[in-house]
Amino acid sequence: MKKNTFIIAELSGNHNGSLGIARETIEAIKKSGADAVKLQTYTPDTLTLKSDKSYFQINDGSIWNGRTSYDVFSKAFTPWEWHEELFELANELGLVCFSSPFDKSAVDFLEKLNNPIYKIASPEIVDIPLIEYVASKGKPIIMSTGIATLKDIELAIETCRKVGNNDITILKCTTAYPTPLEEVNLNAIPTLKNVFDVKVGLSDHTIGATVPIASVVLGAEVIEKHFILDKSIGGADADFSMDKKEFKDMIKAIRDVEKLLGKVDYSMTEKRKSSRRFSRSLYVAQDIKKGDIFTEKNIRSVRPGYGIHPKYLKDILGKISSKKYFFGDRLVIKELN
Repeated sequence: MKKNTFIIAELSGNHNGSLGIARETIEAIKKSGADAVKLQTYTPDTLTLKSDKSYFQINDGSIWNGRTSYDVFSKAFTPWEWHEELFELANELGLVCFSSPFDKSAVDFLEKLNNPIYKIASPEIVDIPLIEYVASKGKPIIMSTGIATLKDIELAIETCRKVGNNDITILKCTTAYPTPLEEVNLNAIPTLKNVFDVKVGLSDHTIGATVPIASVVLGAEVIEKHFILDKSIGGADADFSMDKKEFKDMIKAIRDVEKLLGKVDYSMTEKRKSSRRFSRSLYVAQDIKKGDIFTEKNIRSVRPGYGIHPKYLKDILGKISSKKYFFGDRLVIKELN
């Protein structure tokens, strides 16, 4: 059976600036069956500049179109003073809690909280100094590839390995919110695994569960999906997040897929041996007298499988019967020699 996919619920800014909603969301994440909750550790000032210049305006047709980066991040960030409480809550519930740092100060802060895994967000995959600093902490590192070229991915992985960190997972990701299905390109998942010899997964921004479920079939070992307590409250990522029912249904479907994928196994279990009786074998289809010739009319390959293997039919046809057979008798090798 395929080992369990590590399923991460991304809190992002869907707490809507409320610690109470953040806590309720983590409790709902636990009930959904997720393995982990992921936070984001930044402030607007560690991520961008407070500027109205065109460079800092978002004009990409996304849900944040027409706003400045600073404005978006000001509303979406998770206050650092919440982190310890959220980490403690998640740990009490049996969830793995970890975060995406966006600068060195965030890494230092998260180290004090014993952050167990580090996630590098898609835009930060080119921030080699940050990746080097994160990798040097010796924790598992997960990196999304939404804006990355193959060279970007290669350099990021090489940076981790140079400081002795080989616990690397690369997530196929498309930086579009929400992501159109035709831009997902899930076939990249096995390629990433084979080319870079790392664990692979998916960071998904599509609407619905189709893409995460399909990615498991292609070898995804990690799934990251945005979670929201209730879409009616809105939130920075509400449009492409899953509520608790949707998330729970997705996880159930993924666990079912893991079962059906199973393993490569051609051994004859007792159940398979029992089922062999439904296969075909050679039987007498007409009464045969001693001295009669075996033909395709009096010998046939039919179910069930208690007679000899159908592969012997050509060897038997044309031979003379040495005994009498009755309709429905199964053929046995020793009787034909």
